[in-house]
Amino acid sequence: MVLAISGKGGVGKTTLATLMLKILTEKKQKSILVIDANPDSNLSNLLGIPTVKKTVGNITGELKKSLEKGEIPPNVTKKDILEYRIFEILEETPNFDLLVMGRSEGEGCYCLVNKLLADIIDTLSKNYDLALMDEHAGLEHLSRRTDRDVDVMIIVTDPSSMGFQTARRIKELAKEVHIEFKKIYLVG
Repeated sequence: MVLAISGKGGVGKTTLATLMLKILTEKKQKSILVIDANPDSNLSNLLGIPTVKKTVGNITGELKKSLEKGEIPPNVTKKDILEYRIFEILEETPNFDLLVMGRSEGEGCYCLVNKLLADIIDTLSKNYDLALMDEHAGLEHLSRRTDRDVDVMIIVTDPSSMGFQTARRIKELAKEVHIEFKKIYLVG
């Protein structure tokens, strides 16, 4: 099952993800993949992992540079390289594994890399009983369809009209880009 937490900035998405993970690990959920999709990458600190060696943003930036310089051998696919590097940076703990997205480095289009990344996350999450995604603020994750395989969407809001507008827009945009969640919850 893939569970994502979304909403506008500053409403408590990361706090909710941390609390949910605490409950899940106490209940001895079999295997959990936690994905910190926020470019600020605060979740690892709250989970007691103060230093993350590398983020997905770091390795996608490196891959993009290698592609531009023509350094990728012709017999190796970009997806294979990215997948291998993601497994290298996966933080393993006794209770869960953590993948930190971070932010993309440098300028230019990351469309190919982001598409490959979405495919790899789909594949990776299938190796776990639960994947818990702490999304970044806003709607971009929906328009890029990185949430296409999410089973449960939890939308976090505050009591402001802006918070509720964002929550409504998340639901509307998901429908526009043909993303269907099995369940949607609103937490305020």
